[in-house]
Amino acid sequence: MDMDSETSPVVVPRNFRLLEELERGEKGIGDGTVSYGMDDADDVYMRSWTGTIIGPPNTVHEGKIHQLKLFCDMDYPEKPPTVRFQTRINMTCVNQETGLVEPSLFSMLSSWQREYTMEDILTSLKKEMSSPQNRKLYQPRDGNEEQRVEQKGLVIRCCIL
Repeated sequence: MDMDSETSPVVVPRNFRLLEELERGEKGIGDGTVSYGMDDADDVYMRSWTGTIIGPPNTVHEGKIHQLKLFCDMDYPEKPPTVRFQTRINMTCVNQETGLVEPSLFSMLSSWQREYTMEDILTSLKKEMSSPQNRKLYQPRDGNEEQRVEQKGLVIRCCIL
């Protein structure tokens, strides 16, 4: 059997892949408007990550700092991570109640490939902020996840005197 005629791609194990991503995230990416790193250095499974996107110029997002959580389950990178904005944002691919980036509405997640990285996701979300359907969308008042949850459970009491 000739080994040269049958070359199969080398599959990098999950933890090695995540270590590569961590190293790249710590070094900084491109122009510095996208960054990411681990949430908990003691998480041996490297599942919970934090991402940051600084909104692109000439959009309603310009200069705003958007915080995200990325959760890489044990099937990552075969399956995409769960991505959720912690800061409130109005985008066509983001669930307004939960901040979840909806895979069915964000092509990078719906057509996920093993070669994609968290950096690719954050860069693609930043690009999506500049798209015609998102660049001028009304944005909610700045706030974090807790404010989102509080608004969801808001109770108004009226007294008639």
